[in-house]
Amino acid sequence: MVFYFPRRLNNENNMMLRSIIFILVFLFTLIILAAGCMNFGLGDKNASPKIKGNELELKTAFYKVNNRQIHYTMVGNDTLPTLIFIHGSPGTSNAFEHFMRDPSLLFHYRMVSADRPGFGNSGFGDAVSIMEQSLLLLPIFDIVKNGKPIFLAGHSLGGPLVIKMAADYPTAVKGIMLMAGSVDPALEPVENWRLLAEKFPFKMLTPGAFRPSNTELVYFKKDVIALAQDFPKVICDVYLVHGDKDPWVPLGNVYYAQKKLVNARKVETMIIKGGNHFIPWKFKKQIATALINMRDSKPMLAKP
Repeated sequence: MVFYFPRRLNNENNMMLRSIIFILVFLFTLIILAAGCMNFGLGDKNASPKIKGNELELKTAFYKVNNRQIHYTMVGNDTLPTLIFIHGSPGTSNAFEHFMRDPSLLFHYRMVSADRPGFGNSGFGDAVSIMEQSLLLLPIFDIVKNGKPIFLAGHSLGGPLVIKMAADYPTAVKGIMLMAGSVDPALEPVENWRLLAEKFPFKMLTPGAFRPSNTELVYFKKDVIALAQDFPKVICDVYLVHGDKDPWVPLGNVYYAQKKLVNARKVETMIIKGGNHFIPWKFKKQIATALINMRDSKPMLAKP
């Protein structure tokens, strides 16, 4: 006996099967990314700083702007220049704990690390565009103001944000460092699946900090295009640090930034041989040296 099934039923089954396969692939991808990002400072809404500060008092505080709460930590001597760290996506302020403990950096800087809007204790889950993040982080400049220079250092998605901040407030910033910064629209992967991941039920299935991360990366597909007009507004020193084996943010982002930074006071570049996307954790010593040299506008590889 032969059974014949309606073609419509077969099509519906095929669609259901494809949906199930997509969900499984999506969740498996998130698990792989989570494993690869363990040092990325993933964090969640309950994240809290654990920095000792090398016997210096660590200040952990909040401020409010536009009905949003922004969390930051600060450590170091108030008479020193200020270095503000901007984490990637996902991440929290404690991603730079190892730098904020570093005695050599503490000798040269007072250091600040903020939870970007949508992460950690800065309105966890409510992600916004790079443009809005820059506006929300504006009060930090007034908070740290002490008559000394201010510097910014951003990793990954924190890279384009420090470009935006330096463009929005050019007189406030003396130097910026992009570590594996993603800035070239042509090199940004299309990733149409992120739009689907924003919809129910996929968004509910996205774990922890990957949920706001996906939201801001959807914004970022347009943000990175608009960012092109901000590069000429950057007039401070710019330090570009990138690994030549970065599988997520290609090295071409460095060459794009070099071409766009037409009005920067100077542009220094350090390509780390064998470096992947996590160079702040894998090559801390080299980057710490570069950060110290940025303070005095020196080449990155010079002795502090």
